[in-house]
Amino acid sequence: MKYAIFGDLHSNIDDTKAVLKHINQLAPDAIKVCLGDLYECTISGKNASSVNNLALEECAIVTDEFEELISFPSVRGNQEERIKKVSGLKRFEELPESIKIHGATLIHGHQITWGDDMSIINIPFNIDTPILFFGHIHRSRIFVEEEIDKKTQLDFTFNKEFKLINKRYWINVGSVWVDRVWCLYDSAKSTITFMSTLE
Repeated sequence: MKYAIFGDLHSNIDDTKAVLKHINQLAPDAIKVCLGDLYECTISGKNASSVNNLALEECAIVTDEFEELISFPSVRGNQEERIKKVSGLKRFEELPESIKIHGATLIHGHQITWGDDMSIINIPFNIDTPILFFGHIHRSRIFVEEEIDKKTQLDFTFNKEFKLINKRYWINVGSVWVDRVWCLYDSAKSTITFMSTLE
């Protein structure tokens, strides 16, 4: 099975259109799945604790044109959580915290504890698949777990297939917004390919 995995759209119409077009050109048979932060919350995290009951248009960038692009499953990102908090709207409650696909788990990534050097420290719940896909920090990266609680960052090349051997991988797909990147995951071949529309 092939999956086109992407995230961090942040309500950007042009970047989202570019990535969806790229997916349809290179992997038209792939199942599209999003890693969250579909929308951009216009209330900062700092101010969110003192605001509530806002209308959706007062706290998020949501347009009809962007809404028409959203036709794929997605996990809930921190932007959706903040919009829900300041608006009280229930529409984002249906977005799950995680999605499982063949051999992999998808989360947004704000659940991960990060070190000062952006190394992964831990995640507050168990991931029982060998592969974890996430977004949130807007950087395309691949980590392999060489031993328990030790993750090593690996090198990769955009638009070049990367073979996943029998280890545990944590894969940060990167951001649709600005960077226009996504990841093609082929579960049958056990490969990923970081894709960039800008390369």
